[in-house]
Amino acid sequence: MAAYTYRRHARSRTALLVLPAIWAALGAGWLWLDASGWLVGLLGLFTLPALWELFTNPSSGLTLDTDNLSWVTGKRDAKIALAQIDRVRLDTRLDMSVRATVILKTGRKIKLPFEATPPHRALETALHARGITTERHHFTLIQ
Repeated sequence: MAAYTYRRHARSRTALLVLPAIWAALGAGWLWLDASGWLVGLLGLFTLPALWELFTNPSSGLTLDTDNLSWVTGKRDAKIALAQIDRVRLDTRLDMSVRATVILKTGRKIKLPFEATPPHRALETALHARGITTERHHFTLIQ
């Protein structure tokens, strides 16, 4: 059976378009609305993480092969043997995003990083193909 692989990069077209739009709005507020320079600068600081992400473009992803489930996000990575996995819990949040939690046979829970989690239907299909049970929970606030 072929390995299931999901990869994505942090740099996106949306970020490339939204970041200059935010800076233009801040600049317009400063020039035409006489907004305080320190206030515009403070609001501009909130865009620095997005700028850093565009500049560094870290990749993240998940690989599910016949023996292991592994993922990488930025400088962090992890690997779990499929034999240790009891089930995978897929939680739909109020913002309609799906978070994945690996529950080991020992009872320990390991949350997959959101940026490394593939679309939930494809992940669920790949897990079932390898004999791993999945649980679906919709709109849970607390796990």
